[in-house]
Amino acid sequence: MTNALSRGVGRLEEGTGDAGPKPIAFLDGGCTCGAVRYRLHGRPMFVQCCHCHRCQRETGSAFVISAAIEADRVALMSGKPQPVSVLAPSGRPHDVYRCPACQVALWGEFGRRGVLLFVRVGTLDDPAALPPDAHIFTSSKLPWVTLPPDVPAFEAYFDREKVWPAASLARRRAIGE
Repeated sequence: MTNALSRGVGRLEEGTGDAGPKPIAFLDGGCTCGAVRYRLHGRPMFVQCCHCHRCQRETGSAFVISAAIEADRVALMSGKPQPVSVLAPSGRPHDVYRCPACQVALWGEFGRRGVLLFVRVGTLDDPAALPPDAHIFTSSKLPWVTLPPDVPAFEAYFDREKVWPAASLARRRAIGE
């Protein structure tokens, strides 16, 4: 039987109550071949599931789940992912960091500012540890995908100031984003 630490999940504390999501000390993840391993220190600011056509195309799947977290809270334990540059719909550069061996996408960075990463939740050793806080671009979600009724869903993007928790907004402002 595996425990939380052997799955790469550190100190998940029980119960949330009114205090918000459970604290997380760390989460480990990596690529398929094992050449790149990383550790997230703490809970991400926000987790979103994007159903846009671009994410469908880039992942070869129905959607992508990304966890927004400060770059300095992502520690490489082994390997060095390589950026592949694409343009975001905004016209800004979007670098997708991939394992140089197996090409698995580990995270993305918009605008090359080096302060905020969008970690691909599916690369975590325990992806169930970070369920989406919101679903975005649901106007292009595949018709057979059913969204949970208790998670906010938006036809396009959303107003971050209205949707993100106050503590997460403060973290984002602290890194100049």
